[in-house]
Amino acid sequence: MMFENIIDDLRSRNLIFQMSNEQKIVEKIKLFKLRSVYCGFDSTAESLHLGHLIPLLVLKRFQNFGFVPVVVIGGATSLIGDPSFKKKERVLNTVNDIKNWNKKISFQISSFLSCDNQLNNVIILNNYNWFKKLEIIYFLRDIGKHFSINRMISRDSVKSRVDRIGNGISFTEFSYSLLQSYDFYFLYKKYKVSLQIGGSDQWGNIASGIHLVKRLSGNKVFGLTVPLLVNSSGEKIGKSEGKPIWLDPSKTSPYMFYQFWINIEDKDVYSFFKWFTFYSCKNIDQMEFENNLKNKSFCCDRIKLAKVITKLVHGESAMKSAVRITESLFSGKLEKLKFSDFQQLEKDGLSSVKIKGNISLKEALVISFLSSSNTQSKKMILSNAISINMKKELNENHIISNNEKLFNRFTLLQKGKKNFSLLCWE
Repeated sequence: MMFENIIDDLRSRNLIFQMSNEQKIVEKIKLFKLRSVYCGFDSTAESLHLGHLIPLLVLKRFQNFGFVPVVVIGGATSLIGDPSFKKKERVLNTVNDIKNWNKKISFQISSFLSCDNQLNNVIILNNYNWFKKLEIIYFLRDIGKHFSINRMISRDSVKSRVDRIGNGISFTEFSYSLLQSYDFYFLYKKYKVSLQIGGSDQWGNIASGIHLVKRLSGNKVFGLTVPLLVNSSGEKIGKSEGKPIWLDPSKTSPYMFYQFWINIEDKDVYSFFKWFTFYSCKNIDQMEFENNLKNKSFCCDRIKLAKVITKLVHGESAMKSAVRITESLFSGKLEKLKFSDFQQLEKDGLSSVKIKGNISLKEALVISFLSSSNTQSKKMILSNAISINMKKELNENHIISNNEKLFNRFTLLQKGKKNFSLLCWE
């Protein structure tokens, strides 16, 4: 199925949460009066996380339709912190940290968005470059006067903080919306950008930007939000909500990234195909139809999804490594694993512990948290529940030997079928 415009494509993928004026946006697209789109990413860590992947891939979809994607790295706004739907005040990061994170995040983004097509290369900007030139009196007088405190407080994204006893919201975070709004005005004025996208939690900030551009220029600009990635409890999957899945392989290994997708719920498989891959909606719907027709499990399509997304983010070699590790652990055969695979597991793929000198199996089980005591270790060993490098061990007095050190460095302990720990010998 070919779509006449990007909005139809996004709609078919259920990637539109809110939009300011769909009819006008589509009209401007058809008349080639809307050819660029912007999204902002704050540098509040050294890497983007899984939640950022949705707007990032939406930018890529716009680029595939011929739009110029404009990315704003929040060098200035990161120093302030967005209060939207946060339970408490953010911890302020240092200027040097944010400068370093800006570079890393810019590099990550450029790996997703084309830089080699002269017609619609991605434009990556840092909003610190224009905010550092603004005078405070000008900003308060000529920008701040267009914002109603009453309206700002009434927004759900801020209201929950204002009403929360003991936390509240500082003026620093309260001013964030004005800064993001000015970003939109600056981009409209200098780059003729008239569409901003973001996660659904950004609607209030985007609406403020639309309002400011209208007041300062007299012209209409537009906003579009995409769904947030949430867990089974409906909580946002991000940096500050639970354990994040980072896009940087040094922070979340490709194996752990792959495992996230392997373990998604059945109901999300085909929705995520539409969100996170570039498969056509027609092909995805056909996959779902055939799966339901044959009453198959979702396993094969879930694995296909995990492979596609892991390759997209980390490359083919890292994807193959993640698959190799998964299949080896599942099959109980470690022969195909490489040294680099064990390095992934050492980093964050399994519970891993550093070991020096000789150690008994009972002690190793305790320090690797597979057992709570030597007595429990003894019971587990004698009950045939413990394996070393996928081989059962029934000797309660077993001492782990050198020939049980894979690559002269690693020993894999296993309790039952699913509980692993990696001993890393120093």
